[in-house]
Amino acid sequence: MIYKNYFKRPLDFMMALGGLIVLSPILLIAIIVLAISFRGNPFFTQRRPGKNEKIFSVLKLKTMTNKKDASGNLLPDSERLTPMGIFIRKTSIDELPQLINVLKGDMSLIGPRPLLIRYLPYHTEEERRRFSIRPGITGLAQISGRNFITWEDRFAKDVEYVDNLTFAMDAKIFWETLKKVISSDDIEVDPQSNPQMEFLDVERSSWEQFKHVKKQ
Repeated sequence: MIYKNYFKRPLDFMMALGGLIVLSPILLIAIIVLAISFRGNPFFTQRRPGKNEKIFSVLKLKTMTNKKDASGNLLPDSERLTPMGIFIRKTSIDELPQLINVLKGDMSLIGPRPLLIRYLPYHTEEERRRFSIRPGITGLAQISGRNFITWEDRFAKDVEYVDNLTFAMDAKIFWETLKKVISSDDIEVDPQSNPQMEFLDVERSSWEQFKHVKKQ
């Protein structure tokens, strides 16, 4: 509790600042290459729910084009991913700008991953406890299978983290994340290609407790 309330945030800030300084050459090269490749803004922002479900803008590097079909709908991710985007996702370089979110206090280095706003109504009361802390760049669910586990298991890991948040837990998750990034293990370039991870609102729309929810 002492670590969670008094030391986690200052440690997040110092490590995020240090990370941005050390990794700035890689980030700068990626920004330049993507700006040339996309002929414009290399960043991608999306509003996500954070601590206490407060909405914030998560920052990432752009990895997909905005190609649309004849009806004006965006094509599937697999058809919009660029070769450079695939590499950046595979190496998790696209997540580096979120260190800025950590500096701002919107996110933590370690915590439940921030999901889409439209998923908010599809959490059980127990699962909503994941919003009691800041979302993270990585978390217990990510080192336990990332997108290769079910939503139920993923949320269970998030709640388990909330209940067992300690410096030792954060250190373990940080180390395991580094190993996975270096080995590119459990890093899925196109989540939509994984049948295990159907969109949460689609998967749970048939649940009795969520039938009243209007799709966004």
